[in-house]
Amino acid sequence: MQTPPQDSNPAASSNKKKSKSKAKPWIIGGSCAVALTAAYFGAAAVISSQVPANASVAGVNIGSMNKDEAQAELAKVATPLAQKPVALKVNGKDYELDPAKAGMSLSIENTVNDLTTYEVNPVKLYERLTNDYKVTPDLEVDQDKLKTQVEALAKKANAKATEGTIEFADGEAKLTKPADGVELNTDDAVKKISDDWSLDGAAIELPADVKKPEVSENDLQAFYDDQVKALLKDKVTLDSGDKKATVSTADIISAATYSAKDGKPALTLDDKKLYNAATKGTDLSSTAKDAKITLKDGKPSITKSTNGISLETDGLGAKVLAATATADRTATVKMTETEADFTTADAEKLGVKEPIVDFSTPYPASDTVRTKNLKAGSARVTGVIVKPGEQFSLLKTLGPITEANGYYTSGVVENGFSSEAVGGGLSQISTQMYNVGFLAGYDDITHKPHSRWFDRYPAGREATLWEGQVDMVWQNNTPYGVMVQAWVDGDAVHTRLWSTKYWKVTQKSSGQYNKTDPETKYNNAEKCVSESGGQKGFTIDITRYREAIDGSKKLPADKKTWTYSPWNKIVCGEKP
Repeated sequence: MQTPPQDSNPAASSNKKKSKSKAKPWIIGGSCAVALTAAYFGAAAVISSQVPANASVAGVNIGSMNKDEAQAELAKVATPLAQKPVALKVNGKDYELDPAKAGMSLSIENTVNDLTTYEVNPVKLYERLTNDYKVTPDLEVDQDKLKTQVEALAKKANAKATEGTIEFADGEAKLTKPADGVELNTDDAVKKISDDWSLDGAAIELPADVKKPEVSENDLQAFYDDQVKALLKDKVTLDSGDKKATVSTADIISAATYSAKDGKPALTLDDKKLYNAATKGTDLSSTAKDAKITLKDGKPSITKSTNGISLETDGLGAKVLAATATADRTATVKMTETEADFTTADAEKLGVKEPIVDFSTPYPASDTVRTKNLKAGSARVTGVIVKPGEQFSLLKTLGPITEANGYYTSGVVENGFSSEAVGGGLSQISTQMYNVGFLAGYDDITHKPHSRWFDRYPAGREATLWEGQVDMVWQNNTPYGVMVQAWVDGDAVHTRLWSTKYWKVTQKSSGQYNKTDPETKYNNAEKCVSESGGQKGFTIDITRYREAIDGSKKLPADKKTWTYSPWNKIVCGEKP
């Protein structure tokens, strides 16, 4: 009997079928896993390709946009924000920085790329779909360009510390606030701007070294409100026991000075200024008498000074200042024996003892009105003393040039034409005073020759005068005082200076050159004076040389050039 094959065994056959049917679920399960994974990663790719749903850059909503859409939106809205001036602060002061010049810009591409990077983390993917994203934009900075702009900013922002001041003038006190000294730390500022620049426009406070003034603004203001206002409140009474006088607020202000001492504000009042104010025509006036230099018997004579009783000067400012803080504003003062302000020794030291210059020019004595002006002018300059270093101003000495002050209307030259004005003829006094100053060696401060030459004067060495416009001023550059003496005698005007001779003066004239012929001119002025014309115009140089009598000093040559107009024929009326 043959044994049947093994695989024909029903039991065996049944076992094999069962084995095949158990393998199919695993295959199906694996296929599903692959499919799900593929779907997940596909979804992740889709989500990653879009900007997070609730993303914004500098307030610009770009959520759920793809890369191109987001870039376009940022270019439209955010780029202008990046191009606005960057607000900066240095020690509280506002400045601006041009981002283009500083190499600062917004990289739209990098900003969006950061938002669309591929992401598989399910938590991250969930956040991209649900969370709010306030995205930091990618801002690029060229460090070298930024540093150049910061260094330029430093030139504007840097400053030395300045102390506040209180200035007294015109009856008022003016406070000027102090200012900090500032030095921008450029390297740190570059880093600060690079780190903190944003598109929201917030100002960036830059690091700087700050030096405070000695007296702060608050302390200075408090000092002003307390002590300065008290100073200006009212006058102060000076009481010596049996005599009294007041010092006005204006006088107190004119004597006041502010300064910072040891880091604290302080006021001082000038002793001498207060003395002058308190003793001018008051009971506290000094009884001492100044020495005087006057002309007596045709030459200088000194009247001796005498001592007297006067208000004690030293410490007067401190006493008045202390009184401004009291209710009755009264300062107790003392009277003391004192010398005159200008003593006999002072007068003798001036050396006004000998004639050093004499100068004269002829004048038409027939013009009686002009003669009156010459006499009035000569009387006003006579006796004037000019001390060493002082200036002599003819207008200040003669003025005001008015009829009320003793002057008369006479002939003048105005704008090249003959006319009339009050004080006509005083230009001859100007010529006289210019020449004595010239010959004495004094410094010429200002003078102006006539527009045309009068032959009674030295050509190139004469001076006109016009109140408010043309003055004649020289300065005494010697160690001696000088007294002026002037008079009108016969047909000449004379001027003499009394002093001690100091300079040896010589001069050289070029003579007349570049001569010009007269022309016919028409003058429609109301007070026109017709003229027949005459001498030619010309240019002339005058050079002065000065050397000290003892040979100890020599001054540079002093050259003056002037061009005179010709004496034109003047026809009154309009030109035909």
